[in-house]
Amino acid sequence: MSAPTQPTGGEHTPDASGQRTVVHVMRHGEVHNPEGVLYGRLDGYHLSELGRQMAERVAEHLASRDIAYVVASPLERAQETATPIAKRHELDLATDPRLIEAANVFEGKTFGVGDGALRRVSNWKHLVNPLKPSWGEPYAEQVERMRAAVEAARDAARGHEAVCVSHQLPIWILRSAMENRRLWHDPRKRQCTLASLTSFTYEGDKLVSVGYTEPARDLVPPHLLAGAKPVKGKDKAFGA
Repeated sequence: MSAPTQPTGGEHTPDASGQRTVVHVMRHGEVHNPEGVLYGRLDGYHLSELGRQMAERVAEHLASRDIAYVVASPLERAQETATPIAKRHELDLATDPRLIEAANVFEGKTFGVGDGALRRVSNWKHLVNPLKPSWGEPYAEQVERMRAAVEAARDAARGHEAVCVSHQLPIWILRSAMENRRLWHDPRKRQCTLASLTSFTYEGDKLVSVGYTEPARDLVPPHLLAGAKPVKGKDKAFGA
């Protein structure tokens, strides 16, 4: 992955002292995707009206925080989610390709509960190793790039707070690694709801705590909340 683009304002000189820095890694808001496509890294998928409300809600939630740096994945849904936060703090929005969605061989297809995808012989070769996983970008590679992106945001906001807008799977994999948990998992149990904040607090370069909040929880459809049971015909209609 290439290096992030840098904003023209809100920059801070990296400092390895014991300053406390918080990096909030936010999942983007709901996406307009009526066909239920697993869109992955495809262009052209924007926030729905509800997703825009989620973005505004989180911008309001963070309005009083000492946000000094805002950066997002290059995908439209992440950029649109990050924009209200950057505007609220009068910061330019940076872009870091390391925050992008995980690569997936099923990109562009429908692949959800009850659609028979697991019974298609042509898909079996991609499902042989869920520990890696065999259907997409290896978990270890996701951790490496996400950790680098978060540490870059930490360095840009030393002594303050930063917001990184990314996507569900990379965020969850990063958190799992930071909390020393196994990387392979049941996707239904990811604690990473739409527009949620997974917050990493550092003292200098040392990670001292991980927190999780859902500022837009009341706007999230119930079947998409963390830990909710998937609903046939509904879960695949919303993005990762």
